Amino acid sequence: MSEAVEGHEALALLERARESVDPLLRETVETLPLSLRGIAKYHFGWESADGAPAAAAAGKAIRPALVLASARALGGDPGQALRAAVAVELIHNFTLLHDDVIDEDPTRRHRPTAWTVFGAPGAIIAGDALQALAVRMLSEDAHPAARAASERLAACVIELCEGQQADCAFEERGPYEVSLDECLAMATAKTGALLGCACAIGALYAGAGAERTAALDAFGREAGLAFQLIDDLIGIWGDPGRTGKPAGADLVAHKKSLPVVAALASGTPAGAELAELYRGPMTGAAVSRAADAVERAGGRDWAQLQASDRMAAAVQELSRAVPDPGAAGELLILAEFVTRRTR
Repeated sequence: MSEAVEGHEALALLERARESVDPLLRETVETLPLSLRGIAKYHFGWESADGAPAAAAAGKAIRPALVLASARALGGDPGQALRAAVAVELIHNFTLLHDDVIDEDPTRRHRPTAWTVFGAPGAIIAGDALQALAVRMLSEDAHPAARAASERLAACVIELCEGQQADCAFEERGPYEVSLDECLAMATAKTGALLGCACAIGALYAGAGAERTAALDAFGREAGLAFQLIDDLIGIWGDPGRTGKPAGADLVAHKKSLPVVAALASGTPAGAELAELYRGPMTGAAVSRAADAVERAGGRDWAQLQASDRMAAAVQELSRAVPDPGAAGELLILAEFVTRRTR
């Protein structure tokens, strides 16, 4: 199957997932108090800053799609996992609202971030409210798996927070003071955990046992790490016209992303050049030089190879959880999609 066909199939899967979760997601957000509701609806792209209806670019719905596809792959009814899929999407967007404040990102999905429009306190509190909605979604779910899903999601949020805190702490450390192992652990917690959790929750709603649930969690985590590696590459070399963010945004922020840390750890002259650049402000010229140094030091090639290796590991875990290739097809298509994206 060609990449173009796989990409089309993945987009169709994501669109179906979005169509499935969107009505309940909107209904749930509508229950927020008016002041918080406006911030959340702006963040989701449903409204403009003045409350007028908008048709801004929505999120890709990868995580709810994984919940529904995992339930289906193990013989469950995806419709029974709809509340859980919405809960996972709410958690994801809670983290985005907070991340944008922490990183001081000016744009998301090609328009100003919520904190730049409503202020940092408003965006943070709206994110907190989305997390509370996720808790309520599962607490009101009568499905037998809801309690286990709630416990797993709570543990995931704590792991996400650990990963985010590590990411922030890395920015305060010197160029040579973050190891690749530390960086990989941070990325797994920050990104892999929620993708793994989404897959595991889908398995729980299908009535899967502990072994298959753990294998799907591992599949999501490995795919999530591949996703983060690609995201880090996009954060340096992504096209602003596609990403909605400035060129070299991660370099401007002095992020210790995976390609950067791999370059710094390379022991090459280019790695030393990058370290020196990271000690100073990142102007336009410095950003271009830093991106070139990461590439010459091997950081770009390393990240691309690692993404491929993690994807291979994800496929192996998927085969343990879902031995039937036909049943596993949707999950494989989604995992391949996130490692080939350009924004």
